[in-house]
Amino acid sequence: MIEIKNITKRFDNLEVLKGVDITIPDHEIVSIVGASGAGKTTLLQIVGTLDTPTSGTILYDGKRVDNMPDNEMARFRNANIGFVFQFHQLLPEFTALENVMIPAMIGGSSSRVAEKRACELLKYLGLADRQSHKPAQLSGGEKQRVAVARALVNSPSVVLADEPSGSLDTHNKTELHNLFFDLRREFGHTFVIVTHDETLANLSDRTIRLQDGLVIADNYNNEEKQK
Repeated sequence: MIEIKNITKRFDNLEVLKGVDITIPDHEIVSIVGASGAGKTTLLQIVGTLDTPTSGTILYDGKRVDNMPDNEMARFRNANIGFVFQFHQLLPEFTALENVMIPAMIGGSSSRVAEKRACELLKYLGLADRQSHKPAQLSGGEKQRVAVARALVNSPSVVLADEPSGSLDTHNKTELHNLFFDLRREFGHTFVIVTHDETLANLSDRTIRLQDGLVIADNYNNEEKQK
């Protein structure tokens, strides 16, 4: 469970987040929506320990993470959180397989163990025949699936995605959206997705809407899932 308690974030005189409270149970797929400048990406970065709040707390399964020392926070992030970004952010000089292996090796896995896990994920995602290709040799949809494999290589409990389908065409966008639900069903991941895509938001278990740094709506999209 992720608990976001009274999170604020200020940059000089600009207050981007103004006291955000959200609780996300395990295994949910949650979309965060809102206009540009609403604070969505800033909130996601704070939840992912890539940034620290001005005030407030972030807890994972009751453990506070926002005030950890940098080294401890980096270890926690590597082991527990996977990230998917809009433009995949694959390293161009490495193959698909090598890109997926990197977080595992940073986390201390041997190259043999990291390669085995990366191969399994690429096969699961339909990319077994593309693992030796570099990003420039992959389609947009393939690159984003490699990015998903990279996010999953350390078996994180939580995957955070920032506009993950924003750069994809309609076909690849639909495939990626379906993939998130397949992964939740297969592996039990929790997904928190920042998106402008209302179709994806409506498919999610729950949609949280931000406006001017505040939560203005928090609704389950399926009445059976309402708590």
